[in-house]
Amino acid sequence: MDHAREIELKLLEQLKPINELTDRGNSAVQQFYSGATVFVTGGSGFLGKHLIEKLFRSCEIKKIYLLLRPKRGKTIQERMTYIFKDPLYDTVRSKKPDFVDRIVPVEGDVAELGLGIDEKVYSEMAEEVNVIFHMAATVNFDEPLQNAGIINVRGTREVIELGKRCKNLKLLNHVSTAFAHATASRIETDVEEKFYPSPVAPDIFLNMIESMDVDRINDITPALVKDWPNTYTFTKAIAEELVRSYGGELPVCVVKPPVVCSSYLEPSPGWIDNQTVMSNPVGFLLGIGLGVIHVMLVDRERNLSYAPIDYVNNAIIAAGWDSVQNRQMWRGDVPIYTVSTSQYGFSWKQMGDIIRTDEFHRISTPRLLWYAYLLETNNRLLYWILTWLLHYLPGYFLDTIVDLLGVRPKGAPELVKVYTRSYKLTKVYRYFLSNEWNFRDDNLMAMVKRMSPEDKIIYNCNMETVKLKEFMQAMCLGLRRFIIKDGLKNTALGYRKQKMFYYANIIFIGLYMYLIWKVLYFVYSTVAIMIPM
Repeated sequence: MDHAREIELKLLEQLKPINELTDRGNSAVQQFYSGATVFVTGGSGFLGKHLIEKLFRSCEIKKIYLLLRPKRGKTIQERMTYIFKDPLYDTVRSKKPDFVDRIVPVEGDVAELGLGIDEKVYSEMAEEVNVIFHMAATVNFDEPLQNAGIINVRGTREVIELGKRCKNLKLLNHVSTAFAHATASRIETDVEEKFYPSPVAPDIFLNMIESMDVDRINDITPALVKDWPNTYTFTKAIAEELVRSYGGELPVCVVKPPVVCSSYLEPSPGWIDNQTVMSNPVGFLLGIGLGVIHVMLVDRERNLSYAPIDYVNNAIIAAGWDSVQNRQMWRGDVPIYTVSTSQYGFSWKQMGDIIRTDEFHRISTPRLLWYAYLLETNNRLLYWILTWLLHYLPGYFLDTIVDLLGVRPKGAPELVKVYTRSYKLTKVYRYFLSNEWNFRDDNLMAMVKRMSPEDKIIYNCNMETVKLKEFMQAMCLGLRRFIIKDGLKNTALGYRKQKMFYYANIIFIGLYMYLIWKVLYFVYSTVAIMIPM
């Protein structure tokens, strides 16, 4: 049996007790959602798709209203068909073949007033919906402030307004981010599960973005955002205050995940989709594994805040139950639950050291393009120099050769475009990869203690149980199965290619450095002749 497949089967063994308990359907959390009519925003995104899968696989959901907008020439029905073809849903489809029939696509947009929903459909939802998961947000860190505000803040207000209209609402679950208040002034300090002062009052902010000229908003954005790294975290911080002040009387809770990565186990190890991998740190792992990415701007010693998507959605589902079941203990406050890895010390150094082991080279894809190695630095100048030496210059050369020979594989991107995307992604995540916060998860861990033994397994969200090496294996195998799509076959060939490319890389680096030295020497000699000392 292929070595990669062996490792996948070992990971799948851990799913057996989860599946057995899930199939019973009688745990406290399962019963809370049994028969629920759910409204989901952001259900077409990475986190939302996985949430829908887990809800249907673990609970007897009556119906899900899924907010969708026409996109890239596709109707919402066409988008529905495309979304649920994802292999993510293979397990739930085998257990509940009709689950898609219980999903009602709703044409709308969180950027619109009233969520852009037809009045008749809106009224119907107000009659039927009793659980809301608000996950929609723009996660483009460079989004203009007006756009980010309309989607992340005003969109949240419109969801809360729908919640107030729902006649039998028992839960509104607002998904924020652990980084909403991870400001520059709080680096290396505790970030607690509480409402921090909003950078701007929500009503004042909404009035500003709805009435002020867009150029004026763009001009004042740097001064407004200042302590926040980008408009995404800034607007998510304001949205949290909106939930507290405008929706506090509703049965509402806030869940704050860190950076969300591939799945650990559910519904299959390492699941991730194509769209996400291009804008997620997991994309770096893909580039490294293919032998394409060789340089990263990161502080190796800093603990990173990331979590597998199955743990995050388990936390979201369980927090909904806990926030209602134990409402009295919150004494009128809105409960906040943070999924955190801070206290468990997951650093890039640990991850990088695991990736470099021969054990990980043994699960290399046979489709790798060069030797998988990585140089890390937290020095921006050195990173820029190494990026040009090891990415751009070889990329331009190889792209030119491939195009001249006409041998570029169909659909294969130009290397320079890959490196440009990687460079931009590095700039986006540098703030989070080079700084550290201690995200407290006291409320989440207290919830875990209150959960039944069955729910602790079905909805495991205790990050202490994540084994880093296994998680890294799951991510690597998931990238191979769902992104590279090599079928987890010919792994031995991939390992042999790693060995071959290792020696080829030594020769290449030696010749490359010699060529650079000769060019620099020629330039120096030319300048010395032209400008006598």
